[in-house]
Amino acid sequence: MTAIVVVLLVLAAGATWWLTHDEDGSPLAGRPRVTDRAAGLSYAVPEGWRQSHEDLVDAYTSSISRRSAEDASEAGDDTEEDGGVVLAGRGDPVPRSALRQRTESAARSNAEYFYPDGRSTLEESRAVEVDGRPAHTVSLTVRAADGRTENHLRLTLISVRDDRVAFLLGVAESPGKPARQEVDAVLDSASVL
Repeated sequence: MTAIVVVLLVLAAGATWWLTHDEDGSPLAGRPRVTDRAAGLSYAVPEGWRQSHEDLVDAYTSSISRRSAEDASEAGDDTEEDGGVVLAGRGDPVPRSALRQRTESAARSNAEYFYPDGRSTLEESRAVEVDGRPAHTVSLTVRAADGRTENHLRLTLISVRDDRVAFLLGVAESPGKPARQEVDAVLDSASVL
């Protein structure tokens, strides 16, 4: 009986390690991960971020966020950290030849949604692979309506299966600050389930 308990404990420890490890030595290696079965993705949760369990609009299936400095000051916290959010979702299939166009279009559409009076500038658009699956990632700088505030938006669209895509959308305040690096690290940590 004791041997069975020991074997079960070893298996549980191994399963925990497998679900939380990152083989590539990324900045988020060893961090907890969100497993979003609806989107077909898994992604890391940076320290200081939390998974949101609030109702999401239909376009999104999961999210994590770091509260903004404004939220922190309202709560009586003096931290200088930037706010950020990463949202996951899924969609209809996109042919590999159309990944770039669809990703750029979706990134601009999300920039307009989050910053309706702002203007976006394309920083980067490149083909990538996520777990051997074709994907495309786009980064935008979004200047808010006040003309001074810049925000960072990045979207990665992944062909998780032949019959559908999934995406990770990250938005960070102030593109030169830590929230941007964390958003990018989360998107880089994506894996297909």
